[in-house]
Amino acid sequence: LLYSSCLLACYVLYFVKFVGSQEAQRKSFPLSTLGDLMPKFLCHQHVINPRLAILTWTFYKQSFLKQVLTEGERYVMTFLNVLNFGDQGVYDIVNNLGSLVARFLFLPIEESFYVFFVKVLERGKDIGHQKQEDVSVAATVLEMLVKLVLLIGLTIAVFGYSYSQLALDIYGGSMLSSGSGPILLRCYCVYVLLLAVNGVTECFTFAAMSKEEVDRYNLMMIALSLAFLGLSYYLTWWQGAVGFILANCLNMGFRIAHSLQYISHYFKHSENRPLVGLQLPRPLLLAYLGSAIVTAFSQASLSQQGLMALSVHVLLGAVCLIIVLITIFFTEPKFVWFVRTQFLSQDKKET
Repeated sequence: LLYSSCLLACYVLYFVKFVGSQEAQRKSFPLSTLGDLMPKFLCHQHVINPRLAILTWTFYKQSFLKQVLTEGERYVMTFLNVLNFGDQGVYDIVNNLGSLVARFLFLPIEESFYVFFVKVLERGKDIGHQKQEDVSVAATVLEMLVKLVLLIGLTIAVFGYSYSQLALDIYGGSMLSSGSGPILLRCYCVYVLLLAVNGVTECFTFAAMSKEEVDRYNLMMIALSLAFLGLSYYLTWWQGAVGFILANCLNMGFRIAHSLQYISHYFKHSENRPLVGLQLPRPLLLAYLGSAIVTAFSQASLSQQGLMALSVHVLLGAVCLIIVLITIFFTEPKFVWFVRTQFLSQDKKET
């Protein structure tokens, strides 16, 4: 409550200073007084814009269904009592740790570039009737974003397998790292990879879909929600807490498949092929494979042999990570340029 109050106060103070200023006029800010931010009735206009109301209702239904898909395992866990309290506690800890990457890294990327795609593309309009320059820019950005989250997700999945136990030991001690926690976190690292790809592909899909396409997608989401709840119950009964993560992985897999199909169809009559961002060069794949083998062997043979052996295990992981980063630098020059111009250059300007 205190955080929300402070955040609200900061926004109010900012708009008090900004609205009506010369900077606002220079930027063509549409509001002239602070009162324009408040709800009001407009003369000679509808109280509610029918088109916007229908679109808002459509996205509300979609948000509700996504909430079921996102938090559905918690409903199953709470009401069907498929896990004991100890396993629920371990699952919650792993879930909270694993979701940190999604909250602080993937979510800002998705939100920022969703706004970008909405501005560049015309919702529900055929690609042939839009500015081809804008379409080309959107396709290039989508390709680079897909590659960005794919590389981040792959890195987390590859190194997360071998260092999950160490991370949990640092976070919660031997009680957390000696039970089912490491297996859960390893599975969650794979889930983060799928979560990353799904976030970017759905970000573009929702920015380009028409209202009718969103409605059809909502119908599919209803079926997917029911299937997800059923899978969560069955897989948890079969595999315990790991079943929740497996159900989430299947859920993300279906959503990624739908988004990829939509993107492929969207650019069918265009020369742009943004989904090539999912293709990685062979040297990079070999670097990831070699890192996975080396760190897995290191984890099996060194992680339980004392502090010195554990230090060697960490050092091997650092060396493998550096090799992967160097391989990315030399095999993905277009991607490196995109990261420099879109992210690093902004940081330099701010500093």
